[in-house]
Amino acid sequence: MALPIYASPLERLWHYTYLVLCTAIFIFLISPILVVIPLSFNVEPYFTFTEAMLRLDPAGYSLRWYDALLTLGMQTPDAIRDGAWWSDMWNNSSWVRAAKNSMIIGFWATILATVLGTLAALGLSRPEMPYRRVVMAILISPMIVPIIIIATGLFFFYSNPCSIIGTECGRLTSTYLGVILAHTTLGIPFVIITVTATLSGFDQSLIRASASLGASPSRTFFKVVMPLILPGVVSGALFAFVTSFDEVVAVLFIAGPDQQTIPRQMWNGIREAISPAILAVATILVVISICLLATVELLRRRSERLRGVTPH
Repeated sequence: MALPIYASPLERLWHYTYLVLCTAIFIFLISPILVVIPLSFNVEPYFTFTEAMLRLDPAGYSLRWYDALLTLGMQTPDAIRDGAWWSDMWNNSSWVRAAKNSMIIGFWATILATVLGTLAALGLSRPEMPYRRVVMAILISPMIVPIIIIATGLFFFYSNPCSIIGTECGRLTSTYLGVILAHTTLGIPFVIITVTATLSGFDQSLIRASASLGASPSRTFFKVVMPLILPGVVSGALFAFVTSFDEVVAVLFIAGPDQQTIPRQMWNGIREAISPAILAVATILVVISICLLATVELLRRRSERLRGVTPH
């Protein structure tokens, strides 16, 4: 907001002080991300800027750590990069395998979280639903309770999910289904919050008008309700996917060696052998996060246009 011409000296002082504070906070928050990106192109195996990098010498920069993401774990990483090399990379590269696991787990966790979270938000938006506040607090508790507590509880429950009724059944630990369900639990609160926020501006008279014209409840939902709340649903799905894609604590407790995800691979890399390849992965994740946040912002603006709200 521009400073008005009639502002007093004290107001001008506070205005510029406010701008300086906001700028300092922004730099403090964004600096760790900005530092990681150039370090991922370091030609040397260091986590610090070399003299060549500080001089902006092209010889100080390299894509070797991005290449290491493809070759780590391969049987013949130095072979000619033909079809056999790419097949070896796809099947044996540790980072590629972790990326595939993250995508598979994130996809199905997002689908489940979006469906269940949207249904819960629709129910919570109805004024006749009893104990709405209590149910809402319970459903969004996974984003409030420390993740280590949730992961511990999921581990003991998934070790024998039928133990609460005194029977024995298959374990969910060290399985894709167990990790997907755990990530679904963590993603549902984000879907509920975004869809509920979208439904807060929804005109309920549209549902009554649709019913008065003879539309069935299912047709009303898919033709009237869903198009209007779709930006909120997609935004919630994106948040659920990011939550699943970045989650490491629950994976450490529940996943087995076959369910190695990118965050867990980064955790193992830090513990076993520190390599700047981790910075390359971090840079890729930053780019993905920026793209997802840009998508969420576009969906938010589209939702405002659909509801007739003019953004300021």
